[in-house]
Amino acid sequence: MIMKNLDNGICSIGSVQVSGYREGKYGVTIIYHENSTCVGVYTTNKVYAAPITITRKHLENGKISAIIVNSGNANCYTKEEGIKNGLELAQLTADTLGIPLEDVAVASTGVIGRQMPMDILKPVAEKSLSQLGNSKSHASDAANAILTTDTVKKECAVEHTLKDGTTFRVAGMCKGSGMIAPNMGTMLGFITTDLKLSQEKLQEALNESIRKSFNMVVVDGDESTNDTVLLLSTDEVCGEYDENFQEALDYVCISLAKQIARDGEGADKFMQVEAGGCRTLDDAILISKSIVSSSLVKTALAGADPNWGRIISAMGYSGVDFDPDNVSISIGNQDKDVPIVEDGVVTTYDKPELLEEAEAIMKEKTVIIKVDIHEGDYSTTAYGCDLTCEYVHINADYTT
Repeated sequence: MIMKNLDNGICSIGSVQVSGYREGKYGVTIIYHENSTCVGVYTTNKVYAAPITITRKHLENGKISAIIVNSGNANCYTKEEGIKNGLELAQLTADTLGIPLEDVAVASTGVIGRQMPMDILKPVAEKSLSQLGNSKSHASDAANAILTTDTVKKECAVEHTLKDGTTFRVAGMCKGSGMIAPNMGTMLGFITTDLKLSQEKLQEALNESIRKSFNMVVVDGDESTNDTVLLLSTDEVCGEYDENFQEALDYVCISLAKQIARDGEGADKFMQVEAGGCRTLDDAILISKSIVSSSLVKTALAGADPNWGRIISAMGYSGVDFDPDNVSISIGNQDKDVPIVEDGVVTTYDKPELLEEAEAIMKEKTVIIKVDIHEGDYSTTAYGCDLTCEYVHINADYTT
């Protein structure tokens, strides 16, 4: 069976109830399914938010029944008061749904270093908790309520089968637009599946998918304090893990990651960087992320300038050992690749029309950069966007 795309977002898992409600810049999303198996991956930033402390503790037994997510305030660098406020939202959720406090995970996104405005957030949370349901509109409201500087909601859901014919689903939503890199970013991701898997297997599968997806996105190079991705299983479908589940989870995570890159703060263009011919996967990751992180490459993309010198320069400082005289670089789209450098030879000297073709492609909304160092068989893909004046405006005025 070919993987099937579904259009009900996170509510494609029929037993999962969600809600989302927003007043001004403050929103609250609820995800609810009692006694779910759940695992998480979090920011590696040494400074991390209060909700991460709470959620890690509540997930120690691998079980969760609800997630409460607020936007508008990161609840980070808020010390004991931040823990207290996060637990207060969790307790409100627990009391409303009739579940233990320890069965509630918490996530936050927004401005760092300010205490939570509980007089505003609690009524918003109460309203959200009163609107739980399982429909396309519920999924849309939930995906919208967690947004900050994002301009669009981000959702993906698929149906697939295990090799033994068992049908299962994976669905998710996320938010993220700025402070994206080097590992995840100011992003929150919530993914559900109905396939029953152990906590250990879910964690392994999530780690593998994040390595290919959220950890390969760069918008601005700043790593957030709040990054959280939670994967929960409703445990309704019995089956043994196989590569088809990983394929479905990878698809959902990569789709969400690409949606983040396309919606980068102030972004006008999406950039995909494919690095191949590497001796190791780590080398491929270093090269692809070095290119997609380069401010000079990103501004060249904004200006539709096929300045491949910036690309090879970013490769050179990636930390990977390779022969610069044996490199291939192309600039393209989904339909064609324009070779700029082939095995160390610059093609545009003798064929200036190739530079014109590359410039035309650089004006498009999606640009694919491919590099090959001809050293081995490993490859990977990173995702990013251009860097525009609008990015500066958004972040210059973020808290004022």
